[in-house]
Amino acid sequence: MPESTPTGAEPARWAKVIDHTRCIGCHACTTACKSENEVPLGVTRTYVKYADIGHFPFARRVYQVTRCNQCDDAPCTTACPTGAMFRRPDGIVDFDKSICIGCKACIAACPYDAIFINPEDNSAEKCNFCAHRIDMGLEPACVTVCPTEAIIVGDLDDPESKVSQYVGRDPVSVRRPEKETHPKLFYKGAHQATLDPLAAARPGGGLYMWSEQPSGPHEVGSGQPYPMDADGRHGPNSSAAAILSYDVSHTVPWDWRVSLYTLTKGVSAGVYLAALLLCLLGGLAWQGGAWLTTTPLLGLVALAATGALLIWDLEHPKRFLMIFTRPHMKSWLVRGAFVIAGYGAALTAHLAAGLTGGDGGVAATRWMAWAGAPLAAMTAVYTAYLFAQAKARDLWQNPLLPPHFLVQAVLAGGAALMLVPSLGGSAALGRLVGLSAAAHLLLVLAELTLTHATAHAALAARNMVRGRYAPWFWSGALLVALAAVLTVIPLGGAWVAPAAGIAALVGLFGHEHAYVQAGQSVPLA
Repeated sequence: MPESTPTGAEPARWAKVIDHTRCIGCHACTTACKSENEVPLGVTRTYVKYADIGHFPFARRVYQVTRCNQCDDAPCTTACPTGAMFRRPDGIVDFDKSICIGCKACIAACPYDAIFINPEDNSAEKCNFCAHRIDMGLEPACVTVCPTEAIIVGDLDDPESKVSQYVGRDPVSVRRPEKETHPKLFYKGAHQATLDPLAAARPGGGLYMWSEQPSGPHEVGSGQPYPMDADGRHGPNSSAAAILSYDVSHTVPWDWRVSLYTLTKGVSAGVYLAALLLCLLGGLAWQGGAWLTTTPLLGLVALAATGALLIWDLEHPKRFLMIFTRPHMKSWLVRGAFVIAGYGAALTAHLAAGLTGGDGGVAATRWMAWAGAPLAAMTAVYTAYLFAQAKARDLWQNPLLPPHFLVQAVLAGGAALMLVPSLGGSAALGRLVGLSAAAHLLLVLAELTLTHATAHAALAARNMVRGRYAPWFWSGALLVALAAVLTVIPLGGAWVAPAAGIAALVGLFGHEHAYVQAGQSVPLA
């Protein structure tokens, strides 16, 4: 029985120790969890990972029980826009399906790949310590059925509890301590080849010991996918001879719709920023229709497409208004939604003033730029902070992202303006697009040539440049380079400006898709 907390005392801080010197890999915890919590087939709250260490005849099998780490500083609770993922006073990270909008931000944020979308109710779910049993004074189902008492739960703050004694007396490990989530799932005697998701090699042939490796366009297979290079830079992140014999793959949380959203959002913010720059530099007239009506109209259309993509990507699209009606303001998904709403209001006011015409309307739009410009800039760059909040994705933890998103927005907005017949032949606009395309390519080069801080970031970059997303990445880079060339070579013809604009927009989508998907392509568990 779990230790109870006396009435009026501080709540327990529940923690769990898994003693792998006792674990026999029987999967009793997995099946008990499925039965107790009615977890559907195809997804798991907990499972047992197998790895084979050494070479025959000196080989052995090691296990790791994988589940939510019940973090004291849980990134999933910070990223959740409605508070559907929350931390209880007793330290259990629980969830409320009734307010989950299915944005999958919690999945992207979790460094342990412990969260999934339940295919039956389309809501986020994970191990919650069997909180309903804890509240009744019972142990979690996995603890009850473990035949070797390898799973121990208790109050980490109670020096008399078994968990506290294990943690204070024995050498224990946690997964990914560098993420600073302060997990409360401790492993005793676990081999590093199971704790590090890249420490064991992925078996060839698409097989495990007694099952096939799941495959598909959105599946992220477990283990290190590449053999050791001659220079030793790639391969299993361990000196031990280790190969996975059983594991569970995971699916990426964000698909092409998020990749496309980064482009449409950039177009919306960029048309305003590009037009404003041209007006300030004398390349566009303040009293012209391009500034007064075309710019806000294009911005609103692209912003509407952005909103549609974001709502379409939700597992519960009918609940999207909860982002505004019960916002969790620490989430950059919520902050971004308010920024977009403010920018949409600024564009609407600008369009209304532009349609009134006259000197008054022109003056009003110029004054509105003091609010429109920062809102457009924030609309362009907030995604960098949203991605950075996804602690699981090391490729996205990049300080160059905010300025890069700003440059991409100017490029996307300028490219969109080049498709407008009355603006396509503007030399100033062509120079702006050419310069922003060159800046984008230089930032891409900087991101790729800088040393990656972690093995996860390096593997994601390899998947982007030389792996499954390389066609998207290189075609995107070539098309943006083509757009830059078209803006500076005097080829003549009415087709040049639209061709440059289309090349830049398609190229940006190729880059964004490669970047977003590669960042999610590294196994975390």
